[in-house]
Amino acid sequence: MTYLGIDIGTGSSKGVLVAADGTVLRQARRDHVTATPRPGWFEHDGDGVWWEDFVTLCRELLAEGAEPPRAVCVSGIGPAVHLTDAADRPLRPAILYGIDTRCAAQAEEQNERIGVETLMARAGNTLSTQAVGPKLQWVAEAEPEVWARARRVYSAPGWLVRRLTGEYTIDHYSASNSDPLYDVTTLDWWEEAWEPYDRLERPRLAWPSEVVGHVTAQAAEVTGLAVGTPVTAGAIDALSEAYSAGCRTPGDVMVMYGSTLFMIQVTSRVVTSRRLWAASGRTGETFSLAAGMSTGGLVTSWMRDTLGQDYASLQEAAAAVPAGSDGLLLLPYFAGERTPVFDPTARAAVLGLTLGHGPGHLYRAGLEGVAMGVRHNLETMREAGASAGRLVAVGGGTAQRLWTQIVSDVTGLPQDLPSLTIGASYGDARMAADADGVDTSGWNPVAERVEPDPAVRETYAELFRLYLEAYPASVPFSRGLRALDHR
Repeated sequence: MTYLGIDIGTGSSKGVLVAADGTVLRQARRDHVTATPRPGWFEHDGDGVWWEDFVTLCRELLAEGAEPPRAVCVSGIGPAVHLTDAADRPLRPAILYGIDTRCAAQAEEQNERIGVETLMARAGNTLSTQAVGPKLQWVAEAEPEVWARARRVYSAPGWLVRRLTGEYTIDHYSASNSDPLYDVTTLDWWEEAWEPYDRLERPRLAWPSEVVGHVTAQAAEVTGLAVGTPVTAGAIDALSEAYSAGCRTPGDVMVMYGSTLFMIQVTSRVVTSRRLWAASGRTGETFSLAAGMSTGGLVTSWMRDTLGQDYASLQEAAAAVPAGSDGLLLLPYFAGERTPVFDPTARAAVLGLTLGHGPGHLYRAGLEGVAMGVRHNLETMREAGASAGRLVAVGGGTAQRLWTQIVSDVTGLPQDLPSLTIGASYGDARMAADADGVDTSGWNPVAERVEPDPAVRETYAELFRLYLEAYPASVPFSRGLRALDHR
């Protein structure tokens, strides 16, 4: 028995064919281009990128006599807005998630009109350029001819489900990220929030592992899948990534060490905070609390390029430097910051620099600075009522073992490193297997556990205290310096 998972990312799509015991049989990847027709706009062609990638990956994974999958699950970037007309023909390229900032004014207007307290009580979040409602309002105002013809709105996984099965659906997790349209207290659409968009038919809600349809003859012909293959609702890629690494129990926190750094904690109830992102979960019994830093691996790549040394040399030098980097503190706000400060004007800073510091000190301070941001988000989660039980580390940055050790030392929490770090597509295959009744509890076992070093606890507690004090003190300087930046 095999199961197919395919994930549509911002710059590439990935697919995997997995056996019922969790063994990866085949992998495939396809790069694509994200269109930026104007500054601050990021778009994908729903057919030319999403569907074409799916078809190409599917055919590659199923070539040369591969066993046909018993179920399929897809994930993708989100929340996204893909509008179609009454005949389900795409009307414009899909508008991507919060990196597309065209609807900033609409988000501000809706926050004021609906009210922050009401939004927090019903949607669980205030509105930003990440939100779907402001994106829909932008289309209505800026492209009235498109809006006049719009009848349906799809997420990325929802559009692939439509092309595979003919069904119009969205998973609960993607819906709960489609602020302010979903009510996290009822796990259903928020009727009042939908009123400005009543020309749109609402997609049917389903849980990520729920079978929502079956592969049609038309889809089978182009993909190579068997007619009637079950297809699940899927999810936004972050949830699939967390599940791929085994985050399924309340208190589990995925820490994704990518170019940016993202965290999702599984919770047993709705937990909201104006400094974090709340959403539903993979099942009706769980919820999610998420956080995201604007930089992670981008800090280390900047250090590598600026210092002119490779990662191996920098890690060796940093490992020889004691905890606290001999009195250096780095604020990692190289690209502003998302949670928990939500300040796009924030700037990075290095405090305590002397002539006695070298590349190893700077690199370690960079790793420690990102780790301080992780702790800041975890403590914000705890203050909101969601205490982390364990961290599960995924992403390319986990190859830097010094970094994962520093994060555990700073947070005081162990980190589990899974055997496989393939990502969201593996989580998709796991959800497809779940839908087929397979027990996937043994998939992707922990390969290594990183334990915090109690000897450096006090050093990092003091450094964290200074970290928290340094950001608000830096705000007026960051804003003043931004005015002098003519790049």
